[in-house]
Amino acid sequence: MQTHEIRKRFLDHFVKAGHTEVPSASVILDDPNLLFVNAGMVQFVPFFLGQRTPPYERATSVQKCIRTPDIEEVGITTRHNTFFQMAGNFSFGDYFKKGAIELAWSLLTNSVDDGGYGFDPEKLWATVYLDDDEAIEIWQEVAGLPLERIQRRGMADNYWSMGIPGPCGPCSEIYYDRGPEYGVGGGPEANEDRYIEIWNLVFMQNERGEGTSKDNFEILGPLPRKNIDTGMGVERIACLLQGVDNVYETDLVRPVIDLVASIAPRGYGAGNHDDDVRYRIIGDHSRTAAIIIGDGVTPGNEGRGYVLRRLLRRIIRAAKLLGVEQPIMSQLMTTVRDEMGPSYPELVTDFDRINRIAVAEETAFNRTLAAGSKLFDDAAQSTKAAGVTVLSGANAFTLHDTYGFPIDLTLEMAAEAGLSVDEAGFRELMNEQRQRAKADAAARKHAHADLSAYRELVDAGPTEFTGFDELSSQATILGIFVDGKRVPVITHGGEGATPDRVEIVLDRTPLYAESGGQIADIGAISGAGGAARAQVTDVQKIAKTLFVHRVNVESGEFVEGDTVTADVDPKWRHGATQGHSGTHMVHAALRQILGPNAVQAGSLNRPGYLRFDFNWQGPLSEEQRTEIEMVANEAVEADYPVNTMYTKLEKAKAMGAMALFGEAYPEDVRLVEIGGPFSLELCGGTHVHNSAQIGPVTLLGESSVGSGVRRVEAYVGLDSFKHLAKERALMAGLASSLKVPSEEVPARVATLVEKLRTAEKELEKVRLATARSAAVDAAAGAETVGKVRLVAQRMSGEMSAGDLRSLIGDIRGKLGNDPAVVALIAEGEGGSVPYVVAANAAAQDLGLKSGDLVKVLATAVDGRGGGKPDLAQGSGRNAAGIDAALQALRAEVARS
Repeated sequence: MQTHEIRKRFLDHFVKAGHTEVPSASVILDDPNLLFVNAGMVQFVPFFLGQRTPPYERATSVQKCIRTPDIEEVGITTRHNTFFQMAGNFSFGDYFKKGAIELAWSLLTNSVDDGGYGFDPEKLWATVYLDDDEAIEIWQEVAGLPLERIQRRGMADNYWSMGIPGPCGPCSEIYYDRGPEYGVGGGPEANEDRYIEIWNLVFMQNERGEGTSKDNFEILGPLPRKNIDTGMGVERIACLLQGVDNVYETDLVRPVIDLVASIAPRGYGAGNHDDDVRYRIIGDHSRTAAIIIGDGVTPGNEGRGYVLRRLLRRIIRAAKLLGVEQPIMSQLMTTVRDEMGPSYPELVTDFDRINRIAVAEETAFNRTLAAGSKLFDDAAQSTKAAGVTVLSGANAFTLHDTYGFPIDLTLEMAAEAGLSVDEAGFRELMNEQRQRAKADAAARKHAHADLSAYRELVDAGPTEFTGFDELSSQATILGIFVDGKRVPVITHGGEGATPDRVEIVLDRTPLYAESGGQIADIGAISGAGGAARAQVTDVQKIAKTLFVHRVNVESGEFVEGDTVTADVDPKWRHGATQGHSGTHMVHAALRQILGPNAVQAGSLNRPGYLRFDFNWQGPLSEEQRTEIEMVANEAVEADYPVNTMYTKLEKAKAMGAMALFGEAYPEDVRLVEIGGPFSLELCGGTHVHNSAQIGPVTLLGESSVGSGVRRVEAYVGLDSFKHLAKERALMAGLASSLKVPSEEVPARVATLVEKLRTAEKELEKVRLATARSAAVDAAAGAETVGKVRLVAQRMSGEMSAGDLRSLIGDIRGKLGNDPAVVALIAEGEGGSVPYVVAANAAAQDLGLKSGDLVKVLATAVDGRGGGKPDLAQGSGRNAAGIDAALQALRAEVARS
């Protein structure tokens, strides 16, 4: 039975049993606790917790899931997938244990002709939570399972939660006995390779708190009602029904393996375990990467982007270790599309984008893999030569920072070379880098909040947004909240009425709630007669429908049920519409100049300013930036009308409307059209009436925000004029100082820069000549310490480790063949203290090795260092310890 048929039979079975079929959610949900959706029930969590009333009592879905904590196990075990399909059925206060068991058992054991999977009931086992006698009785009654095929297991195995605070409950798992050829008998508790779990029935009845493991968390209490959440592993069912030994050989994964086998010089299943693991990694990761890209993720160095980058780079490296030297990513993505497309049509419709991003990452990584691998090989060789087995954190950081090697790849390569990695040192360097970097975005404002207090208002229906047509609206207060708790009244100066703690929910409002890249309006809410007034500082959405106004109560009293007036600050709104419409202008200009592959990856706009992120490889040229700015301003000057309309999503897409990848859109959408075909986008934001109202658009710059993602920033309107005025004043000042016309300033500045570079080069020559002269003097003044001629000297002026290495070679050559040690130390740039030590062969025969001596220097200057017996170097942070360092080195040499 093919996987697509397995999915269809599952959904048909539960729809026939009165369940509403719910489409799979994106693997990316607005939940800060989850990197990716990892279970079928995630999109239903608000229903289980009672925060929202479900629109149905029974539901069924086949959810796309991503789990990456066990990524190293992929290909090694027979059952680990990073992407898998979780088929589930859900009851929200309707049926409970008996209903769940009956529905699962009938689907598994009914004949294929009757719509089931046709499993032999004699090969099915069940497990239950330790004290769940009720579940045991139901299994006996409904399925006729004998007691010897029902096993009780503890909390770690049979009490389910998401691993974070939220709904939880005891569960009953169904296992299939694959037979004695897969191991010893005795049921799941004896052997989970022979007895493979295929379905988990969770009796969702409690809420859990914080905890550290699967069996160590607090049960906070019962949920508002008893629910059912089940998960059937589609891949595992396919493995059994297709008669293959592992999930990598099912019909949706094996074609990828076969593709690689047709190219690689060594085949799959030829008796080489390591090669088979590499094939399975490629098969698993290829479809996971396609799904993640399809839901809007691009490769990067943080969060989801990092996971995607790691998957893609593991594919590339596994292919190379199989002997595949040619680019292969496009063929992999094509195969995934062809196999997965019937279940996930977005892989077909968005294939060009998915393929382009994956191929771009392959191209970029191939460029750095050779150089990075050479650096790794050199570092590994030096590490082994020094007699240690730990690759330094500095080497791992360089591989990551310069060559884009994820630490996981470095760990894998080190393990293959028989080495470990100083992960603590790597993490320390990464942390230092992060502290230097500026945070790009604030945390989501309602992400961790308990939203159950808003449930009644969410269920009552959406807030009516009136801001498209007016800036002032009469409204009724539906609810007042202080720190997320509902209160009947709030008074200026009263308890809780402090800034950023009070929220007011109205039935209708002209104030825009932050979404779609546009930040929220500011304004005011006032009572009848103006006696009560609150300043609106922010507006956010809850459940995408309820507008929540964060306010500072400036005077009077607000009572739930009061009639009030909500006003938008008109100056703010004017600037906000300029910023948002300007974003559409820049997007359209980018696509006109760069082509359709310049796809939106995010945006932010506020009064007078916009930034726009888009998928693109490499920086834009100066000519491209000028053209983009010109096209945008030509559209402004054309005074295009801005029209909005509501239509069906599919019709809007057919018209060519642009939509943000990864964003979930309703069936009815709002379309914003500027200048006919010039700009057509799905958008819920506020806009100008005519493009001329945007004012001038001035690009401020363009930069990278991740692999394959670029960012442009711009001013619009009066802010654009102010920026240009500053630029004009700056140019006038330069022209005056240089005593040339403005148009000649660039050439004159270029001439001055070239003269400065020439002067710096001459100064560098003088500095090095002086240093070499000092080196000659140092060699002449070498002191004799025991049997060793020693030069241990502090060099004047700022010097790098490279400078010291150059000088140390000159000195060592002048000391002859007698035992000799040279140690130079200096104050470098930024407070660093570089040092280099060299020992000739005769000194090494006395037991003096540079790699050991450099550590003596390191101790006194708070540094680190290492190297080979003849030459070693390091760097410290404490210049005050230089003299002590040299004295310690003399003492060490004297002991030889």
